[in-house]
Amino acid sequence: MMTSPAIAIDGVSHRFSNVHVLEDVSLTVAPGEVLAIVGPSGCGKSTLLSIVGGLLNPTAGTVRVSSDVGESLNALTFVFQDFALLPWKSVAANVAFPLEHRGLSRHARDQIVGDALRRTGLSDFASFFPKQLSGGMRQRVALARALAVKPAFLLMDEPLSALDSQTREILMADLTALLDGTKISVIYVTHNLDEAVRLADRVAIFSRRPGRVRSVFEVPIPRSQRTTDAAIAELARAQRSLWSSIREEAAEADREITHV
Repeated sequence: MMTSPAIAIDGVSHRFSNVHVLEDVSLTVAPGEVLAIVGPSGCGKSTLLSIVGGLLNPTAGTVRVSSDVGESLNALTFVFQDFALLPWKSVAANVAFPLEHRGLSRHARDQIVGDALRRTGLSDFASFFPKQLSGGMRQRVALARALAVKPAFLLMDEPLSALDSQTREILMADLTALLDGTKISVIYVTHNLDEAVRLADRVAIFSRRPGRVRSVFEVPIPRSQRTTDAAIAELARAQRSLWSSIREEAAEADREITHV
C-alpha cells in the first residue's frame, strides 16, 4: 500500500505585488524523506518554504501537511542560515526556549535539552553564550533547538551557507547522522549542489523566476551508504549533472539580479 505523503504541495503559485515568484509548483515529501530544492537565485525556493511553514498564504494552490505528528511539540520547525539565537541566553537556555509554556515539568524539560545537546555534541557548552561560539557551533545550537521540539517536519533554509567549507563538511556529516533512522520529513533549500546530493533523497530543480519544477532528480545512493569512495565519486557525477542542468538559467538569473 502506498504511504500517504507527509507534505503535499499542489499547484502553488505566488506573487509579490507585480513580481511573479512561483508558478504551479507541485511536490510531495514522504515520511522520513529529505527533499532538497535547488535552482537559480530568485526562483522562489525560500518563498515556497515560507508557504509550507504557514508564514505566507499562496496566491493559488494548497499545501497539505500530515496530521500524524506523533509526540511532536512543534510539528513544523524552521532552521535558518542566520542561527536566530538569543544572545542573552546560554546555549542550554536557547535550546530550552521553544519548550517554555508547553506544560512540561522542569525535569522533563531538562531531560529533553540534555538529550538535544548530547546529540549535537554540545553537552560541554551548555553554559556558554552565542558570542563565545564559532559559526559552526552556533548552527549546532540552532539544530539542537529544532530537535528539542521533536519536529515532524523540518524546513531548512540555507542552514550551512554562512559557514566555511571545513565547518560545512563536518555539519553535513553530523546532520546526516542526526536524521538517519528518524521519521522527520525535511525540505532543504540550498544553492549548494554538493549539499543537495549528499543530504537529500530527491532533489527538485526549479526554473528561474517564476519558479517551476523543471525536474526531480532521485539521488541514486541511500543516505546511509554515501561515505565509500565509490559513493563519493557517484555523488560527484550527480552534482555535475545537476549543475549542467541549471547552469544556463543560473547565469541568466544572476545577470537579471545584477541589473535590477
